[in-house]
Amino acid sequence: MSKQIRKILIANRGEIACRVIKTARKMGLATVAVYSDADRRALHVRQADEAVHIGPSPANESYLVIDKIISAAEETGADAIHPGYGFLSENPAFVRACEKAKLTFIGPKAESMEAMGLKDAAKKLMDEAGVPTTPGYLGEDQDPKVLKSKADEIGYPVLIKAVAGGGGKGMRKVDASKDFDASLASCQREAKSSFGNDEVLIEKYILSPRHIEVQVFGDTHGNVVHMFERDCSLQRRHQKVIEEAPAPGMTEDVRNAMTKAAVDAAKAVNYVGAGTVEFIVDGSGALKTDGFWFMEMNTRLQVEHPVTEMITGLDLVEWQIRVAQGEKLPKQDEIKMEGHAIEARLYAEDPANDFLPSVGDLTILNMPTRNRVDTGVEQGGEVSLHYDPMIAKMIAAADTRANAISALEDMCRGTGVFPIKTNARFLANCLAHPRFIAGQLSTNFIADEGDDLFYDDTLQEDMESLSFAMAPKATSADFGVTDGWRLNQPPRETFTRTLNGEDLTLRITPTTQTLKSHIKRVPLPKGDVVFVDGLSYLLENMAAGAADAVGGNALTASMPGKIIAVNTKPGETVSAGDPLIVMEAMKMEMTLEAPRDGTVDEVKFSVGDLVSDGEVLLTLEDEE
Repeated sequence: MSKQIRKILIANRGEIACRVIKTARKMGLATVAVYSDADRRALHVRQADEAVHIGPSPANESYLVIDKIISAAEETGADAIHPGYGFLSENPAFVRACEKAKLTFIGPKAESMEAMGLKDAAKKLMDEAGVPTTPGYLGEDQDPKVLKSKADEIGYPVLIKAVAGGGGKGMRKVDASKDFDASLASCQREAKSSFGNDEVLIEKYILSPRHIEVQVFGDTHGNVVHMFERDCSLQRRHQKVIEEAPAPGMTEDVRNAMTKAAVDAAKAVNYVGAGTVEFIVDGSGALKTDGFWFMEMNTRLQVEHPVTEMITGLDLVEWQIRVAQGEKLPKQDEIKMEGHAIEARLYAEDPANDFLPSVGDLTILNMPTRNRVDTGVEQGGEVSLHYDPMIAKMIAAADTRANAISALEDMCRGTGVFPIKTNARFLANCLAHPRFIAGQLSTNFIADEGDDLFYDDTLQEDMESLSFAMAPKATSADFGVTDGWRLNQPPRETFTRTLNGEDLTLRITPTTQTLKSHIKRVPLPKGDVVFVDGLSYLLENMAAGAADAVGGNALTASMPGKIIAVNTKPGETVSAGDPLIVMEAMKMEMTLEAPRDGTVDEVKFSVGDLVSDGEVLLTLEDEE
């Protein structure tokens, strides 16, 4: 029996909230946004027809509070809730709360979520359904001696995985029996801290793994279909950064086997709505019908769903809504695939510094408008330390994989963001790598090819362009060069050179962003930002001989965050490299070390304090 949805509350934020609003508007449906303190001026709040404030900035006080979401829906008269991805999207208690409030949940039933929510139970269920699973141990006995003996039987390397959770947490690769005990203890601690459950399973580790997933859809009439596969092998810290559809090297035999297994998996849990069945694939050679194994099922829409939309011509959010209204899915033979699509996730992070988040104001946000860009932020907004640092998803589609790669690389190199750092140039380097172009993919790609993916550009290469930016008639000879300077070294350098016969002190801050093939100069109050040949710099004119006001006497915050440890006090003697302050942002820790030997003069913040990017945290006494 169909039920017409009229108003959808989106229990999420950012890019996915904007994405749902776009489709709802196309379908003539009203939308309600929810927002925390940090998101008062966010793009999704302005795009929705209505918006409700649900609490403080931390997600566990706003977006993760079920009662607040339900109350917002009741207050605005919404009759359906779309959970997006992340937050409450795979929470069975949330589904039941929606049902109790007589709200249509645009997603699967709670029972399906629970069946797939714990990896060990899901793998047992898949075994029973005839879906291939990786060799491993899924038993209830969690005695460390038992677990180690099972790992020894399976054969190394093995992967220890928390049975709950995801996002790369609670996972350890173990290469030898002697390393098992320490890896197990570490994995269990992280699983307990992250998910409140320290139980683990053990799997055989595939040496050259590919991550290939199948988009599935079920309706309330018992129909389950697939919408082909996606390759999501390019990952850092077990999180995806580049995804594409279809998977390179996929044959019809393997596709048929894999999509059938995915449909069987969905049918085994009576699945309704959009879901993704993920497989680990042996990428050591050609894809084979016996070379893939069930990994897990995500009972929600995926971040990478746009590439499936681009090759099928289907709007997956629209079909989520239609299925929730009781409509039938198209038949399998009506779903066609054409061309190739590829997506890159633009993150506010510094790849050259272990992908550390870079949060703050988006003073400049310049992304190409050609092809497709899904985003929840805009120029003048900010990337908050409270949430995921993804700025946008850039998606290119073309008739061939090569053309799609070329188009997306141009998009990445044509992206300019300031002052925060992004992974745009890193993404472009991944796309341009010969191994990627050849389709030789694995989840180890970034770790294996790191030296070729990170920046290694000398200032000399861009000196002439920078000279012209400062004075159009200058040449690189006027400016001179500094030997050995690299972008992944200390982030600020000051140069004194002769330009047009005059001494000039120019402080250059590389921001490692991208804008392709031409110079663009953007004036800002504290200097000019120059985008040139795939990089950007903040240029500040200073009086000849001027020194950095802070110099080596201070420790400054390299990103907005929270102080979680202070390991020193005024009057204490420290040595260069001593860990003095520990900060946290976006669930990542960063240790700030003493810049030199000296004596602590003043500690300006305490544990628990929030600090801004560039704020002075600690000073040392003058060396004199």
